Amino acid sequence: MTSTFTAAAAGFGTGLSLIVAIGAQNAFVLRQGVRRDAVLAVVGICALSDAALITLGVGGVGAVVVAWPGALTVIGWIGGAFLLCYGALAARRVFRPDGGALRTDGEAAGSRRRAVLTCLAMTWLNPHVYLDTVFLLGSVAADHGPLRWTFGLGAVLASLCWFAALGFGARMLGRFLAKPSAWRVLDGLVAATMIVLGAVLIAGS
Repeated sequence: MTSTFTAAAAGFGTGLSLIVAIGAQNAFVLRQGVRRDAVLAVVGICALSDAALITLGVGGVGAVVVAWPGALTVIGWIGGAFLLCYGALAARRVFRPDGGALRTDGEAAGSRRRAVLTCLAMTWLNPHVYLDTVFLLGSVAADHGPLRWTFGLGAVLASLCWFAALGFGARMLGRFLAKPSAWRVLDGLVAATMIVLGAVLIAGS
């Protein structure tokens, strides 16, 4: 029971650390939430898309490990290196902030159809989403062996919680996330999580 909870918690923390980053998708979800425009559709697309990609990553990388057990070492080193690099970039933003924050201004979505199409494009045409959800989460999940699907479930839950909070809590979160100082705190947490996970992944390889 404890190991199952630990795997789910690890998935939640890893997934959240990869999702919580300043980017076009998060800014779009926040903007839609502030305007209360197609929020349910946008949040649903983001969460379901992440769930599909995470499932692909956990299943795909897991299948490779089952077929070739030695791949776990290679995947562990590569995935760990990526996480360490991501963590270093997040740490750099803490000490050298670029003044970035999620902005809620800009052109309105205009229609539900346009909002949906824009959200789909930002999600599925973004190459980083494949690296984050398919490869990185898949490689960390593979390290949990039989509990990799529990890890994946935790990551899916993290995605759902984040996008729901960002979309439906936008009017409250918008004021907080518009402050660059808030992102320095979040980047600090992200950096610590990624560096620890990267080191653990490499050490276990």
